[in-house]
Amino acid sequence: MSEHDLSTVRTGDDCDIAETAVVGEPGGTGESYTRIGDDATVRGGTIVYTGVEIGDGFSTGHHALVRSGTTVGDDVLVGSHAVLDGDVTLGSRVSCQTGVYLPPKTTVGDDVFLGPHAVVTNDPYPVRETSELVGATLESNVSVGANATILPDVTVGEGSFVAAGSVVTEDVPPGTLAMGNPARHEPMPDELAGGNEL
Repeated sequence: MSEHDLSTVRTGDDCDIAETAVVGEPGGTGESYTRIGDDATVRGGTIVYTGVEIGDGFSTGHHALVRSGTTVGDDVLVGSHAVLDGDVTLGSRVSCQTGVYLPPKTTVGDDVFLGPHAVVTNDPYPVRETSELVGATLESNVSVGANATILPDVTVGEGSFVAAGSVVTEDVPPGTLAMGNPARHEPMPDELAGGNEL
């Protein structure tokens, strides 16, 4: 534990938490504390609620938000103004660039890249009817381009690539390129094949 420990926060060694960051914000449910592993950098304006579990090597941009019930693996970046909106699960070596939005019930595997302002959704019929929230799943080694949108209950298969600006309305098979609105599936070009190195 480090000198940052409070009643609602447990941090590992060598953590740099900005004075203007709020870690352990009350209002969560379940666990009454937040745990952040070793070597974290939490930049100014970021808010991390109670009931969050974060591994080693975590870093944020400015004004990121991580809400209760979120679990984060090792070596994860949550960029400036990105939102993990509670009950989100991220694997290790995940890069959420500026403005990414992940709603409750989203699951993200290891070695996943989400470009600026990529959005995942979880409400099939927002406001128009009451429906159960259904999260999307991004399997390991997925890349999602800037401003892409992934709809509820969609699985983006391992090693797939979602092109910038695409709207993904149905499952993407592993190792597939998804592009367009609505996204169509195409064979992965050779230059995009292989895993992510994050």
